[in-house]
Amino acid sequence: MCELLTGVVPYTDLRAEAQAYTVLEMNYTEQQLTAAVVSCKLRPVLAGPESGASTSMLTLIQRCWDENPQNRPSFSDIILEICPILEHRKKSMEENFAPGASSILEVEQFIDGANNLQTFLESVNWSTQGKQLSKKASLAVNSHMNNWLDSLNEPLAYHPVLSLGSFATCGRRETMEDAHFLMPHMCNEKDIHVFGIFDGHRACFVHLILMLFLYIDGIVVTGLHAGAAAAEFSVQALPGFLQSLASIRSPIDALFEAFVSTDAAFRNELDSHRKFKGVVQKDWHPGCAAVAALIVRNKLFVANAGDCRTILCRAGHAFPLSKDHVASCLEERERVISAGGQVKWQVDTWRVGPAALQVTRSIGDDDLKPAVTAEPEITETTLSAEDEFLVTFIFLLT
Repeated sequence: MCELLTGVVPYTDLRAEAQAYTVLEMNYTEQQLTAAVVSCKLRPVLAGPESGASTSMLTLIQRCWDENPQNRPSFSDIILEICPILEHRKKSMEENFAPGASSILEVEQFIDGANNLQTFLESVNWSTQGKQLSKKASLAVNSHMNNWLDSLNEPLAYHPVLSLGSFATCGRRETMEDAHFLMPHMCNEKDIHVFGIFDGHRACFVHLILMLFLYIDGIVVTGLHAGAAAAEFSVQALPGFLQSLASIRSPIDALFEAFVSTDAAFRNELDSHRKFKGVVQKDWHPGCAAVAALIVRNKLFVANAGDCRTILCRAGHAFPLSKDHVASCLEERERVISAGGQVKWQVDTWRVGPAALQVTRSIGDDDLKPAVTAEPEITETTLSAEDEFLVTFIFLLT
């Protein structure tokens, strides 16, 4: 009930004005959160006067989460208490608004706008959009792939033998927001391979609180989960951009441009769809962290933007080939500020902008550009017989 009145999912409200992620993603483990709720009386922020909730409704909510189970009302008791509250609201509406008042029309327009937004988000297949763009970008470029091979024409001390695999699981979220691709023998070149992981974030949640207007007929709630948009688009588009940039002699430059081009294309696609559908959703700015590993002969290039991680196991030891781009890193924090971005300490760490984003580099997140850049950092490693395996993964706090 409190979630309906506030429009905030419980335990996302432990922040200032930010649209933060869940507390579980703010350095709380499930055990720590459980302890805070049970032992420290941690509760969601109660709805305020702006929600229009009566004192009796707020009191009922507080009784529902009383630390003593004996004080919590049963569901049948809740129904008995809610019905008079709703009836009172109905009478208040009849007294304060004449038949056909503009407020009712505004609510109908609000509902229509929300339905349009939901239809818009559900109708766009971002994977297909990225795939179509990838095909356009990669047409007639296969003949240029030998440019990368020619740029690394020194004698091979070691020729790596490739085997690969992947695993993905949803985790705590209700829907999968991450994506990856495996592309061995890129463009049929036996010595060129590329792999990528994209970690989606900033799902869109829309709650319509219409108790005041819909009388006793009920409460309309619409929930949208669209955090995967940038990841679904990028997993298809980035390989195509990379192939189209094969004419660039340097694999490092090609990787760099592929990230930047994917970011620009996604933001343009998002903007054009918004305009075409006549939908403007200011609070929805999906993005994704990204990492790509490109192998050309015996050279390994790792491009990273965000907090995905790549680790090389060499002679039984782990060597990181990427670093986290997060606001808690002083260098990244200073870069964001110098680019005009805002960084604040919120709850447990440094975060960027009103979205309270931890990562400082990503694809998408158009409201935070150019401070949250899509420009990757790229490492180059010469592979040897001591290299056992490469692991690229999405890092999750547990």
